[in-house]
Parts: sequence; C-alpha cells; structure tokens
Amino acid sequence: MNPINSEYKTKQASSSESSDSESPVELASQQTPLFQPPSPTSGDSSKLDRWLMRTMLEKAGNPEVEVVLWDGSVITTATTPVSVRAHIRNRSTLYKLLFDPSLYFGDGYSQGTIEVEGGLVEFNEAIDQGTHKIDTQGFYRDRFRRCLGWLKRNTIDAARHNIHHHYDIGNDFYQLWLDKQLAYTCAYFPDPDDTLEAAQIAKMDHVCRKVGLKPGDSVVEAGCGWGALAIHMAKHYGVNVRAFNISREQLAYARERARREGLEKQVEFVEDDWRNITGSYDSFVSVGMLEHVGLKNYEELGRVIARCQRPHGRGLIHSIGCNSPRVLDSWTTKRIFPGAHVPSMSEFMRIFEPQKFSVLDVENIRLHYARTLEHWLERYEQNIDQVRDMFDETFIRTWRLYLSASVAAFRSGSLQLFQVVFTNGANNEIPWTRAGLYQDRESGSVEG
Repeated sequence: MNPINSEYKTKQASSSESSDSESPVELASQQTPLFQPPSPTSGDSSKLDRWLMRTMLEKAGNPEVEVVLWDGSVITTATTPVSVRAHIRNRSTLYKLLFDPSLYFGDGYSQGTIEVEGGLVEFNEAIDQGTHKIDTQGFYRDRFRRCLGWLKRNTIDAARHNIHHHYDIGNDFYQLWLDKQLAYTCAYFPDPDDTLEAAQIAKMDHVCRKVGLKPGDSVVEAGCGWGALAIHMAKHYGVNVRAFNISREQLAYARERARREGLEKQVEFVEDDWRNITGSYDSFVSVGMLEHVGLKNYEELGRVIARCQRPHGRGLIHSIGCNSPRVLDSWTTKRIFPGAHVPSMSEFMRIFEPQKFSVLDVENIRLHYARTLEHWLERYEQNIDQVRDMFDETFIRTWRLYLSASVAAFRSGSLQLFQVVFTNGANNEIPWTRAGLYQDRESGSVEG
C-alpha cells in the first residue's frame, strides 16, 4: 500500500493558482476559494432573481425538482410533487449559474454555497431526465465547444498531466472504495446482487472470453490502471501481457503486485503512452482508456492497433460513451477528467473504419456501470471519516458529487458503456454464437 504523498493532503497543501482544469485537491488547497462563504443575509430575492431561476429550469427541460433561494423562495417548473430540491445560498451563486450551469453548480456544491435535499443521486437523475429532452447547450454553443476540443490536442505531455490530475492522488484513497484489485472501471454483474469483487472478476473474464484468449497468446493492454486485468489474464488464461500506463503511482502498485504473485515473467508493465506501443500481439485490449485519448487522436489509435495486432487477432475496447455526439459537461472536464471525451458509436468508428477492421460485437452494459458506481458511492460514504483524515470538505463534497452524478447519468441513459470487439482482417475462426460468454464455469476456462 503506497502512502499518499504529503503534497496531495489538502490539510498540508500550499496555495496554487487557479487553472482551467483544477482537481478537487487543487481547489481545496487554494487560500482563496472559488466562492466566498455565503453572507449571513443576502437580502430578499427579487423578481429578476426568481425569473432567472425559473428560466434556467425551463431551459433544463422542466426537471422534477425545486430550487429554494436564500430567502426561502421556492422555484419550480415541475408538474408533479417533487422530493428533491437544491438550496442556493446567495445571489452570487445564482448569477454564476447563468454563465455555465454545470461548472458553477458543481463548484457551488463543492464549496457549500449550494446544498441538495432529498438525495444527490436523485437530484442529478431528475436533472438528467429533464435535459435529455432538449438541447440544453444550444446548437452554436455545442459546436463552439467541440471546436475548442479539437484545438486542444491531447498530446503525450497533456495526457500525462491529465492522468496525474485524477489518478495520482494516492492509492490509499482509492483502496477505501474500489474492490480489492483496484479495478476502476465498470464491473459486470451476471446477477445484480453479486458483490463488487465478484462482478469485477466477472468483467475481466467477460473481456478475456470476448477476445478468445488461449495459453501462450500475447496481449498488449493500453491503459492498465493498477494492473488488475493484466494480472488476471496472465494468471488465469496463461498469456503474456505488455501493459502500458503513464501513471507512475499505479504502475508501482501493479509491478509490486505482479512480483508478489510471481508473474514478472508473464506481465511487463511499461511506463509509456499508448502512441509508443511497439511489437506484435495476438490481442489488443483497452478498458477505460479511450475516454482519455481525445477525439482527434482516434485515427492514430486505429493505426497503432493496425501495426501491433496480428492479422486475424481479436481486440476489445471498453469505454464510456453516449447516444449522439456531444461534449462532456464543463465541470467534469475541468474538475474531474481534464481532456476527456466520451464517444458516440459513430465517433467510435473513426478508430475502426480507416483501417478496415471488422467489428464483431458491440455490447452496451450501461446498467452494470450504474450498479458499479452505486457500490463505489456506498463504500465512499462508509469510509468518509478516513477520507476526511486525508482531505478537506471541499474534496469530500467534490467526489461525492462526482460519484452521485455518475450513478445518475448511467441510470438515466445520459451515458452508456460500450464494449466493442473487432478483428484486424477477415477472421473466420470466431465463435458462431455468444453462448461461450455466459456459461457458468471457472475463471480462466474459455471456449472459442
């Protein structure tokens, strides 16, 4: 277990300048918060205040929520009784919401100028259900943001910064609420009541069966996290794995675990970017990395796969996605996952079509990610005292909102989870049906 470096402990952190992609740790460490605490009295709300709030709710699709202003005024456009409401503590917070509702709602909640009553998951789910009905970003605003996304190239240096921003805040923190193997991606629940540990193992088997691993195969994994899948493939399927990652803290943990399990000769953990993958492999696997690649780099990813995956080899990419092309909300891309993009299925094809890959199977396991996140959120709250020993209240509230909003997004269908299986060439040695994926058998036994 690697201790959290003191630079990440917000109670010891020094102040830092604000940036466009500040992490919860960085936000919490600033001497001057994004918003000053609300004044004891902000005065009565005006007709303009109430009209603005009502207009924002209408633009958000009339979600089934109430908003309570600082003077107790209740604003809603819901047509039925509601059980969730947001409390806005001062006028300053309300007016910031006009400029960017996502960013300033998230920051307001993190800083305590917005409170939510009736359940944070339920509130976000109601908002998602409302905004799903309309184009809340607007035609021109959405395209402007997409253009900015293309201009901000996700270079290797930028990728390192972005990964460090989210994943290198201390293994001890993630060990509080992930499963025992530190699998920080969607689990797979053959039974909805399965434990998180069992579901993560089932996910890894699901991936291995989809690509048809056989003893002696060689596999390259792009973005390996703490090494759970690479170690599982080597240990249970008898394959040789090269796993790439640019997070030093994750790699140190993964290498130590491989050493403890006696798998150093079967698993090589490489500190490098996916763009620098070399060699030839039977299978290419990437679980939870595509979100960080950047849309502009999809064709380059396809070229990397084409040069490293042997003809007729099966590959798999597992990624969060969405039903139509769009940009992620600004709070997520600034505070949680800078540089992130979640693809629609048409965008996914930018990886495969230029290389003439054959797409063999597409599965959407959205509800499995909702269930995974429910487990993570429950464990996070169960260990909140230990989190509080590491970080301050701003960090705690930021991560509570991130996990809660993610549960809501997958429940409501705002986000999807795609697993796409493909082959480099016309592979006829593939299973005729999916039956082999679902047989009840021991981990590591695979057919097809």
